[in-house]
Amino acid sequence: MTTHYIDIALRPDPEFSPAHLLGALVAKLHRALVQGQTSDIGVSYPQHVSQPASRRSLGTLLRLHGTASALARLMGQDWLTGMRDHIACTDIQPVPDGARHRTVRRRQFKTNVERLRRRRMQRHAETPEQATAAIPEDVERRPDLPFVQLRSSSTGQSFCLYIEHGALQETPVPGAFNAYGLSHGTTVPWF
Repeated sequence: MTTHYIDIALRPDPEFSPAHLLGALVAKLHRALVQGQTSDIGVSYPQHVSQPASRRSLGTLLRLHGTASALARLMGQDWLTGMRDHIACTDIQPVPDGARHRTVRRRQFKTNVERLRRRRMQRHAETPEQATAAIPEDVERRPDLPFVQLRSSSTGQSFCLYIEHGALQETPVPGAFNAYGLSHGTTVPWF
């Protein structure tokens, strides 16, 4: 159950955009959660906005959710190395009374038809014509959700981590979070 939180706010920086700094922060958090095999820390982006594709933003605030002990354990690690000049962290605080709850989850989309076709050609030993027939142009989707740009540590490929905040709920749903602090069913407090 997520009873406490920490806010990590990005400071304005003349050299780096907020999106770049948020990507670096999320990547560092991901590595810390993987290394600690942590599934009891959730995240939310209280400032997220969904606007036209060129201006989608998760904002400049990352909120960590968990128990006081789970948050203390995470913050006891040195996972914010290199970010301290770019952020301001609050202390561990209890969730306000009366807070509502919502899921914060990752959404994945089939966003590149050419990549899907190349993959199909490799997996099924098909010709470009066969792959084109199997995967039409209309398969491609253009998501309008806010996202953070990350780089896979295993493949080195850049990818977008699309974030969807679920509907507000009156009661919390306990459970585990993934290595990005996200879940399809477990809720975090929203205030």
